Formats: sequence, structure tokens, C-alpha cells
Amino acid sequence: MTSTFSQQRLTYLGSLSAELSERGLASRMVGGDNPVLWVWHPDSHRQTIVFASPVKEGWVFLWSPDGQESAGDFRRAADSLRRLLQDSA
Repeated sequence: MTSTFSQQRLTYLGSLSAELSERGLASRMVGGDNPVLWVWHPDSHRQTIVFASPVKEGWVFLWSPDGQESAGDFRRAADSLRRLLQDSA
């Protein structure tokens, strides 16, 4: 049974996934009851894992290296991830 906490996390990550797709990035939800979003750029093959975590002010997305955006701003988070993962060559 999925907890309310996990459902909230799934909702945030699902919304981010839709935004990522619009920017040419691929993603896949992994982790079952403790979901995270595996994100990759099809051309550069760069990838990261995105976590959705509750904080005092709501929720945030976290990713490596040093990425953090409000989970309420899916577009900004998706733009940040696209910049991180695009091919810089």
C-alpha cells in the first residue's frame, strides 16, 4: 500500500517528468514505494537521479551535483536539468 507521503512524491515527480519530456529529456520513475526519477539526455547520455523531498516550506527537487529547485516550479526545475544534461560540446 502506497502511503500519502509516497503519493505526494509520485505526483511531484510525475509532473516534473512531463515537463522534462517537453524539453527532449527522457525519464523513468524507479524505486517502488520510495520513488525517484531517473533522468537522462538522449544525445549527451548524461544522467542524474531526482529526489522529491519535503521541507519546511513545502517540497523541493534535489539532484546531483548540487541541484535544487522548488517542487512547485516544475518548469524551472526542468530547465535547470536540461542545462545540466545537455551536450556542452
